[in-house]
Amino acid sequence: MASQNTTKLTRIGLFYDGNYFLHVSNYYAFNHPRNSRLSLRGLHDFIRHQVAKLEDTEAEICQIVDMHFFRNRISAIDAQQRGNLLYYDRVFEDILTWEGVTIHYLPQRGSAMRREDKSINVKMALEVYELSMLKEFDVVVLITSDGDYAPLVRKLNALGTRVMVLSWDFEFDDNEGKHVVTRTSQELIDEVSYPLAMHDIIEKKSSSKDKLIQDLFVKRDESSTGNRQGVYNSEIDMPPLEPPAAREVSEERFESFILTLKNGYGFIKYPPNNLFFHASDLLNADFPELQEGDPVDFNIGFNREGEEVAKNVKLLLDELPEEEEE
Repeated sequence: MASQNTTKLTRIGLFYDGNYFLHVSNYYAFNHPRNSRLSLRGLHDFIRHQVAKLEDTEAEICQIVDMHFFRNRISAIDAQQRGNLLYYDRVFEDILTWEGVTIHYLPQRGSAMRREDKSINVKMALEVYELSMLKEFDVVVLITSDGDYAPLVRKLNALGTRVMVLSWDFEFDDNEGKHVVTRTSQELIDEVSYPLAMHDIIEKKSSSKDKLIQDLFVKRDESSTGNRQGVYNSEIDMPPLEPPAAREVSEERFESFILTLKNGYGFIKYPPNNLFFHASDLLNADFPELQEGDPVDFNIGFNREGEEVAKNVKLLLDELPEEEEE
Protein backbone atom coordinates (compact mmCIF):
# COMPACT_ATOMS: atom_id res chain seq x y z
CA MET A 1 0.00 0.00 0.00
CA ALA A 2 1.22 3.48 -0.78
CA SER A 3 2.30 6.19 1.59
CA GLN A 4 -0.32 7.88 3.78
CA ASN A 5 0.88 11.29 2.57
CA THR A 6 -2.33 12.63 1.01
CA THR A 7 -0.87 16.01 0.04
CA LYS A 8 1.45 14.70 -2.66
CA LEU A 9 0.05 14.35 -6.17
CA THR A 10 -0.23 10.75 -7.37
CA ARG A 11 0.92 10.85 -10.99
CA ILE A 12 -0.68 8.29 -13.32
CA GLY A 13 0.49 7.22 -16.77
CA LEU A 14 -2.23 5.51 -18.84
CA PHE A 15 -1.46 3.29 -21.84
CA TYR A 16 -4.02 1.68 -24.15
CA ASP A 17 -3.45 -1.48 -26.15
CA GLY A 18 -5.74 0.00 -28.81
CA ASN A 19 -6.54 -3.18 -30.72
CA TYR A 20 -7.60 -4.82 -27.45
CA PHE A 21 -9.58 -1.81 -26.22
CA LEU A 22 -11.62 -1.62 -29.43
CA HIS A 23 -12.27 -5.38 -29.23
CA VAL A 24 -13.67 -4.92 -25.71
CA SER A 25 -15.70 -1.86 -26.73
CA ASN A 26 -17.19 -3.77 -29.68
CA TYR A 27 -18.14 -6.59 -27.34
CA TYR A 28 -20.16 -4.24 -25.12
CA ALA A 29 -21.70 -2.55 -28.17
CA PHE A 30 -22.76 -5.66 -30.07
CA ASN A 31 -22.61 -8.76 -27.83
CA HIS A 32 -23.54 -7.58 -24.35
CA PRO A 33 -26.93 -6.50 -22.93
CA ARG A 34 -25.60 -2.98 -22.30
CA ASN A 35 -25.45 -2.48 -26.08
CA SER A 36 -23.17 0.54 -25.66
CA ARG A 37 -19.53 1.35 -26.21
CA LEU A 38 -17.04 2.26 -23.51
CA SER A 39 -16.69 5.94 -22.69
CA LEU A 40 -13.12 7.25 -22.58
CA ARG A 41 -13.98 10.04 -20.18
CA GLY A 42 -15.86 7.69 -17.89
CA LEU A 43 -13.01 5.21 -17.97
CA HIS A 44 -10.46 7.87 -17.04
CA ASP A 45 -12.56 9.02 -14.08
CA PHE A 46 -12.98 5.41 -12.95
CA ILE A 47 -9.20 4.89 -13.08
CA ARG A 48 -8.49 7.96 -10.95
CA HIS A 49 -10.90 6.79 -8.26
CA GLN A 50 -9.58 3.23 -8.29
CA VAL A 51 -5.99 4.44 -7.96
CA ALA A 52 -7.03 6.70 -5.07
CA LYS A 53 -8.70 3.79 -3.30
CA LEU A 54 -5.76 1.43 -3.74
CA GLU A 55 -3.13 4.09 -2.98
CA ASP A 56 -5.04 5.18 0.14
CA THR A 57 -5.39 8.80 -0.95
CA GLU A 58 -7.96 11.16 -2.44
CA ALA A 59 -9.19 11.09 -6.04
CA GLU A 60 -8.66 14.85 -6.34
CA ILE A 61 -4.90 14.41 -6.05
CA CYS A 62 -4.73 11.38 -8.35
CA GLN A 63 -4.26 12.74 -11.84
CA ILE A 64 -3.61 11.08 -15.19
CA VAL A 65 -0.70 13.17 -16.40
CA ASP A 66 0.07 11.24 -19.60
CA MET A 67 -2.14 9.08 -21.88
CA HIS A 68 -1.12 7.06 -24.94
CA PHE A 69 -3.05 4.87 -27.40
CA PHE A 70 -1.30 2.23 -29.53
CA ARG A 71 -2.95 0.56 -32.51
CA ASN A 72 -2.37 -1.04 -35.89
CA ARG A 73 -3.69 1.08 -38.74
CA ILE A 74 -4.93 -0.42 -42.00
CA SER A 75 -3.54 0.92 -45.25
CA ALA A 76 -5.23 3.76 -47.11
CA ILE A 77 -6.01 1.43 -50.02
CA ASP A 78 -7.74 -1.10 -47.76
CA ALA A 79 -9.68 1.67 -46.03
CA GLN A 80 -10.81 3.09 -49.38
CA GLN A 81 -12.14 -0.32 -50.38
CA ARG A 82 -14.17 -0.51 -47.16
CA GLY A 83 -16.39 2.53 -47.62
CA ASN A 84 -16.06 5.25 -45.01
CA LEU A 85 -13.53 3.58 -42.75
CA LEU A 86 -11.07 6.48 -42.99
CA TYR A 87 -13.80 8.86 -41.86
CA TYR A 88 -14.72 6.66 -38.91
CA ASP A 89 -11.08 6.33 -37.87
CA ARG A 90 -10.75 10.11 -38.00
CA VAL A 91 -13.82 10.55 -35.77
CA PHE A 92 -12.29 8.24 -33.18
CA GLU A 93 -8.97 10.09 -33.45
CA ASP A 94 -10.88 13.29 -32.67
CA ILE A 95 -12.25 11.67 -29.52
CA LEU A 96 -8.79 10.60 -28.40
CA THR A 97 -7.36 14.04 -29.15
CA TRP A 98 -10.11 15.87 -27.25
CA GLU A 99 -9.42 13.65 -24.25
CA GLY A 100 -5.69 14.45 -24.41
CA VAL A 101 -4.58 11.00 -25.54
CA THR A 102 -1.46 10.75 -27.69
CA ILE A 103 -1.96 8.34 -30.62
CA HIS A 104 0.70 5.90 -31.84
CA TYR A 105 0.15 3.92 -35.04
CA LEU A 106 2.03 1.26 -36.92
CA PRO A 107 0.94 0.47 -40.48
CA GLN A 108 -0.78 -2.87 -40.91
CA ARG A 109 0.89 -4.77 -43.72
CA GLY A 110 -0.83 -7.76 -45.27
CA SER A 111 -3.06 -10.08 -43.26
CA ALA A 112 -0.56 -11.46 -40.73
CA MET A 113 -2.41 -9.85 -37.84
CA ARG A 114 -0.62 -11.77 -35.12
CA ARG A 115 2.76 -10.54 -36.37
CA GLU A 116 1.39 -7.00 -36.56
CA ASP A 117 0.02 -7.26 -33.01
CA LYS A 118 3.49 -8.26 -31.81
CA SER A 119 5.03 -5.20 -33.50
CA ILE A 120 2.66 -2.75 -31.85
CA ASN A 121 3.14 -4.54 -28.51
CA VAL A 122 6.90 -4.01 -28.74
CA LYS A 123 6.42 -0.34 -29.59
CA MET A 124 4.05 0.15 -26.67
CA ALA A 125 6.33 -1.65 -24.19
CA LEU A 126 9.34 0.47 -25.19
CA GLU A 127 7.36 3.72 -24.92
CA VAL A 128 5.90 2.77 -21.53
CA TYR A 129 9.29 1.96 -20.06
CA GLU A 130 11.02 5.04 -21.48
CA LEU A 131 8.27 7.42 -20.35
CA SER A 132 8.15 5.81 -16.92
CA MET A 133 11.85 6.47 -16.46
CA LEU A 134 11.65 10.05 -17.73
CA LYS A 135 8.41 11.13 -16.02
CA GLU A 136 8.61 8.97 -12.89
CA PHE A 137 4.95 7.96 -12.74
CA ASP A 138 3.70 6.76 -9.38
CA VAL A 139 1.28 4.37 -11.07
CA VAL A 140 1.26 3.04 -14.63
CA VAL A 141 -2.12 1.83 -15.88
CA LEU A 142 -2.19 -0.67 -18.76
CA ILE A 143 -5.37 -1.54 -20.62
CA THR A 144 -4.49 -4.97 -21.97
CA SER A 145 -4.78 -8.69 -21.29
CA ASP A 146 -1.63 -9.81 -23.10
CA GLY A 147 1.02 -11.81 -21.25
CA ASP A 148 3.65 -10.28 -23.56
CA TYR A 149 3.62 -7.28 -21.21
CA ALA A 150 4.67 -9.31 -18.15
CA PRO A 151 8.42 -8.58 -18.71
CA LEU A 152 7.59 -4.87 -18.99
CA VAL A 153 5.74 -4.99 -15.66
CA ARG A 154 8.74 -6.65 -14.00
CA LYS A 155 10.94 -3.79 -15.28
CA LEU A 156 8.49 -1.20 -13.95
CA ASN A 157 8.40 -2.96 -10.60
CA ALA A 158 12.20 -2.64 -10.48
CA LEU A 159 11.80 1.12 -10.97
CA GLY A 160 9.47 1.23 -7.98
CA THR A 161 6.45 2.03 -10.16
CA ARG A 162 3.18 0.38 -9.21
CA VAL A 163 1.30 -1.13 -12.14
CA MET A 164 -2.47 -1.40 -12.55
CA VAL A 165 -3.97 -3.53 -15.32
CA LEU A 166 -7.56 -3.18 -16.52
CA SER A 167 -8.65 -6.31 -18.35
CA TRP A 168 -11.83 -8.08 -19.41
CA ASP A 169 -12.63 -11.79 -19.71
CA PHE A 170 -15.62 -12.69 -21.87
CA GLU A 171 -16.88 -15.01 -24.57
CA PHE A 172 -19.65 -14.91 -27.17
CA ASP A 173 -20.79 -16.35 -30.48
CA ASP A 174 -20.32 -13.94 -33.37
CA ASN A 175 -22.78 -13.49 -36.24
CA GLU A 176 -21.11 -16.31 -38.16
CA GLY A 177 -21.46 -18.75 -35.28
CA LYS A 178 -17.79 -18.60 -34.28
CA HIS A 179 -17.17 -18.86 -30.53
CA VAL A 180 -14.91 -15.97 -29.49
CA VAL A 181 -13.07 -16.23 -26.16
CA THR A 182 -11.04 -13.43 -24.55
CA ARG A 183 -9.00 -14.25 -21.45
CA THR A 184 -6.38 -12.34 -19.44
CA SER A 185 -2.90 -13.82 -19.08
CA GLN A 186 -2.38 -15.20 -15.59
CA GLU A 187 1.33 -14.39 -15.89
CA LEU A 188 0.43 -10.72 -16.37
CA ILE A 189 -1.99 -10.74 -13.44
CA ASP A 190 0.64 -12.26 -11.16
CA GLU A 191 3.15 -9.49 -11.91
CA VAL A 192 1.03 -6.36 -11.42
CA SER A 193 0.34 -4.54 -8.16
CA TYR A 194 -3.29 -3.76 -8.95
CA PRO A 195 -5.07 -6.21 -11.29
CA LEU A 196 -8.65 -5.12 -12.02
CA ALA A 197 -10.98 -7.74 -13.51
CA MET A 198 -13.28 -5.23 -15.16
CA HIS A 199 -15.84 -7.79 -16.29
CA ASP A 200 -16.42 -8.82 -12.66
CA ILE A 201 -16.51 -5.24 -11.38
CA ILE A 202 -19.05 -4.21 -14.02
CA GLU A 203 -21.30 -7.25 -13.65
CA LYS A 204 -21.37 -7.11 -9.85
CA LYS A 205 -22.57 -3.51 -9.97
CA SER A 206 -24.65 -3.77 -13.16
CA SER A 207 -27.91 -3.24 -11.29
CA SER A 208 -26.59 -0.55 -8.95
CA LYS A 209 -26.67 3.21 -9.41
CA ASP A 210 -22.89 3.49 -8.97
CA LYS A 211 -22.11 6.55 -11.10
CA LEU A 212 -18.53 5.47 -11.82
CA ILE A 213 -19.79 2.20 -13.30
CA GLN A 214 -22.66 3.75 -15.23
CA ASP A 215 -20.35 6.40 -16.68
CA LEU A 216 -18.07 3.71 -18.12
CA PHE A 217 -20.54 3.47 -21.00
CA VAL A 218 -21.68 5.96 -23.60
CA LYS A 219 -25.24 7.01 -22.86
CA ARG A 220 -27.43 6.63 -25.94
CA ASP A 221 -29.60 9.61 -25.13
CA GLU A 222 -26.49 11.77 -24.86
CA SER A 223 -24.74 10.53 -28.00
CA SER A 224 -24.75 12.65 -31.13
CA THR A 225 -27.73 12.78 -33.47
CA GLY A 226 -27.95 9.76 -35.75
CA ASN A 227 -25.31 7.81 -33.83
CA ARG A 228 -26.80 4.45 -32.93
CA GLN A 229 -23.54 2.63 -32.39
CA GLY A 230 -22.20 4.91 -29.61
CA VAL A 231 -18.86 5.39 -31.33
CA TYR A 232 -18.14 8.81 -29.90
CA ASN A 233 -19.26 10.44 -26.72
CA SER A 234 -21.11 13.75 -26.72
CA GLU A 235 -19.56 14.50 -23.32
CA ILE A 236 -16.53 15.50 -25.37
CA ASP A 237 -16.86 19.16 -26.34
CA MET A 238 -16.81 18.66 -30.09
CA PRO A 239 -19.34 19.78 -32.71
CA PRO A 240 -22.03 17.25 -33.63
CA LEU A 241 -21.20 15.37 -36.80
CA GLU A 242 -23.78 13.84 -39.09
CA PRO A 243 -22.48 10.33 -39.70
CA PRO A 244 -22.14 9.30 -43.36
CA ALA A 245 -24.13 6.20 -42.45
CA ALA A 246 -27.19 8.43 -42.04
CA ARG A 247 -26.77 9.86 -45.53
CA GLU A 248 -25.62 6.82 -47.44
CA VAL A 249 -28.42 4.32 -46.99
CA SER A 250 -29.31 2.46 -50.16
CA GLU A 251 -32.65 3.27 -51.80
CA GLU A 252 -33.09 -0.34 -52.89
CA ARG A 253 -35.00 -2.66 -50.56
CA PHE A 254 -33.77 -6.20 -49.93
CA GLU A 255 -35.61 -9.20 -48.51
CA SER A 256 -34.36 -11.93 -46.18
CA PHE A 257 -35.11 -13.30 -42.70
CA ILE A 258 -33.94 -12.75 -39.14
CA LEU A 259 -31.11 -15.15 -38.34
CA THR A 260 -30.47 -14.40 -34.65
CA LEU A 261 -31.81 -12.07 -31.96
CA LYS A 262 -29.92 -10.67 -28.99
CA ASN A 263 -30.73 -8.00 -26.40
CA GLY A 264 -31.88 -5.06 -28.48
CA TYR A 265 -30.25 -6.10 -31.74
CA GLY A 266 -30.00 -9.00 -34.15
CA PHE A 267 -28.62 -10.25 -37.45
CA ILE A 268 -30.34 -10.71 -40.79
CA LYS A 269 -29.27 -13.47 -43.16
CA TYR A 270 -27.56 -11.82 -46.10
CA PRO A 271 -24.60 -13.68 -47.71
CA PRO A 272 -21.68 -13.42 -47.70
CA ASN A 273 -21.95 -11.52 -44.38
CA ASN A 274 -24.97 -11.45 -42.08
CA LEU A 275 -26.21 -7.91 -41.45
CA PHE A 276 -26.42 -6.32 -38.00
CA PHE A 277 -29.55 -4.34 -37.15
CA HIS A 278 -30.58 -2.43 -34.05
CA ALA A 279 -34.03 -2.31 -32.46
CA SER A 280 -34.25 1.43 -33.19
CA ASP A 281 -34.17 0.65 -36.94
CA LEU A 282 -37.45 -1.30 -36.85
CA LEU A 283 -40.26 0.46 -38.72
CA ASN A 284 -43.42 -1.51 -38.03
CA ALA A 285 -42.84 -3.79 -35.03
CA ASP A 286 -41.61 -3.78 -31.46
CA PHE A 287 -38.37 -5.64 -30.96
CA PRO A 288 -39.73 -8.08 -28.32
CA GLU A 289 -42.29 -9.26 -30.88
CA LEU A 290 -39.66 -10.50 -33.32
CA GLN A 291 -38.76 -14.15 -33.71
CA GLU A 292 -35.85 -15.82 -35.42
CA GLY A 293 -36.89 -16.74 -38.95
CA ASP A 294 -39.27 -13.78 -39.37
CA PRO A 295 -39.20 -12.38 -42.95
CA VAL A 296 -38.07 -8.77 -43.29
CA ASP A 297 -37.09 -6.25 -45.89
CA PHE A 298 -34.56 -3.48 -45.37
CA ASN A 299 -32.16 -0.95 -46.82
CA ILE A 300 -28.39 -1.34 -46.50
CA GLY A 301 -26.27 1.30 -44.79
CA PHE A 302 -22.92 1.39 -43.00
CA ASN A 303 -21.83 1.42 -39.36
CA ARG A 304 -18.94 3.43 -37.94
CA GLU A 305 -16.44 0.76 -38.95
CA GLY A 306 -17.55 0.98 -42.58
CA GLU A 307 -19.32 -2.38 -42.40
CA GLU A 308 -22.69 -2.98 -44.03
CA VAL A 309 -25.69 -3.02 -41.66
CA ALA A 310 -29.44 -3.29 -42.17
CA LYS A 311 -31.42 -0.04 -41.90
CA ASN A 312 -35.15 0.75 -41.94
CA VAL A 313 -36.02 -2.86 -41.18
CA LYS A 314 -39.64 -3.77 -41.88
CA LEU A 315 -41.33 -6.97 -40.76
CA LEU A 316 -43.15 -8.60 -43.70
CA LEU A 317 -46.47 -9.20 -41.97
CA ASP A 318 -48.14 -10.74 -45.04
CA GLU A 319 -45.53 -13.50 -45.11
CA LEU A 320 -45.74 -14.48 -41.45
CA PRO A 321 -47.18 -17.96 -40.85
CA GLU A 322 -50.76 -17.87 -39.62
CA GLU A 323 -51.33 -18.95 -36.04
CA GLU A 324 -53.18 -22.23 -35.72
CA GLU A 325 -56.61 -21.97 -34.19
CA GLU A 326 -57.21 -24.03 -31.09
